Amino acid sequence: MRIGLVPSPAGVAVVAALAGAAAAALLVGASLPSVTAASAWLGAAALVAAIADVIVSRRAWRAAPLHWTRALPAAFAVGVRRPLGGQLANPGTRNWRVALFDGVDPSIDVDGLPFAGNVAPASSVEIGYHVRPRRRGPVDFDAATLRVRSRLGAFELVVRIGERETRHVYPNFAAVARYAWLAGDHRLAEIGIKSVAQRGAGTDFKQLSDYRAGDAIRDIDWKATLRQGRPIVREYQDERDQSVVFLLDCGRRMRADDGLAARHGSHFDAALDALMLLAYVALRDGDEVGALTFGTAPERSRRFAPRKGVNSLNALIGALYDIEPEATHSDYVAAATALLRWRSKRSLVVVLTNFRDEDASELGPALALLRTRHLVLLASLRERALRDLAEQPLVTHRHAIEAAGAHLFAQARDDAFARLAARDALLLDVEPQQLAPELVNRYRAVKRAGLL
Repeated sequence: MRIGLVPSPAGVAVVAALAGAAAAALLVGASLPSVTAASAWLGAAALVAAIADVIVSRRAWRAAPLHWTRALPAAFAVGVRRPLGGQLANPGTRNWRVALFDGVDPSIDVDGLPFAGNVAPASSVEIGYHVRPRRRGPVDFDAATLRVRSRLGAFELVVRIGERETRHVYPNFAAVARYAWLAGDHRLAEIGIKSVAQRGAGTDFKQLSDYRAGDAIRDIDWKATLRQGRPIVREYQDERDQSVVFLLDCGRRMRADDGLAARHGSHFDAALDALMLLAYVALRDGDEVGALTFGTAPERSRRFAPRKGVNSLNALIGALYDIEPEATHSDYVAAATALLRWRSKRSLVVVLTNFRDEDASELGPALALLRTRHLVLLASLRERALRDLAEQPLVTHRHAIEAAGAHLFAQARDDAFARLAARDALLLDVEPQQLAPELVNRYRAVKRAGLL
């Protein structure tokens, strides 16, 4: 084990005190030869003590080094603060004064480190701290850096202890978990998702049930009514075994974050969270879900073949969790062509992007190409910064100019977006925090209308 060595604050203080004493002696009239001789003797004594301190401390450490074992979860969620901890064990017979900083990945915010304290002989210390991952993907926890006070306190031994460990940071599953909880409690309106409880509203037969006030007369099953001697109606459900395919933009437009990345994530993170929530809803409803990314180099694009079952959500997130948008141009037509070659079955294609009015000349033909075979839902993310500029108080001329520019930009965007609408007009243009519930609402509307 490699052991580094740095002077301790106490050691530096002793050297400074000796230098100060020598200077003070000269100021009060002591002769230079006598001060020099005294300083030499004191310096030699200090040097001998320092060498002895280093030798004894190194031997004591090598005889019984401390051990660091951290307790990590199986995975992390981006933007979610959670506690971590570990155990610093001292198997030896000496007390050690230490300062520990764990080797946390640079992409993770840390609160509660370094730890400073004593580790008694034949005992251990529990060390806790909090972390908040800022980005998705693999993260490394390297060996911890430990500073150990030498026996006389003149130096600090610098050592690395513990094992290197790797974990993965996934998108935040809180939206999916909350949806599942609120759906079971019939409270989806709390997250902006509309619930339409209509018996017989779908097209696939579900079951027979007793007639209740408000049921349509056309849904009465007269044969079953005669057999049971009471009114019986047929219940229907939304069509199942359909296909939902996400076309996820990973180009430069999706790098926007409105300055809120530290708290809410970038536009791309919002799109990925919305994708995850809608995928969960579609899989739970019996549909199959797939995904295709575009806007990156071809070798870095991801493709997830449509599959069914709620358990497929883990596989989908595993395929997309670590992808990041790049500073590249997104070719919409090439993406549409690739999807048509890859997917022939009619599907609901959800295009997740950040639309600008100058993109209309490329996005329009791509949507028209996709609509030759699929039902297309375009979901675009709107910058919150534009709304903030447009709604700011007009205190100065500069504020008025900024507000006018924001309104003009928004109007140009709205006009270009409206021109993209086909007869089905499946378009969304919302701010990131509204994307997930609005996508689910539009998906349910498509299912109820039988558009697929």
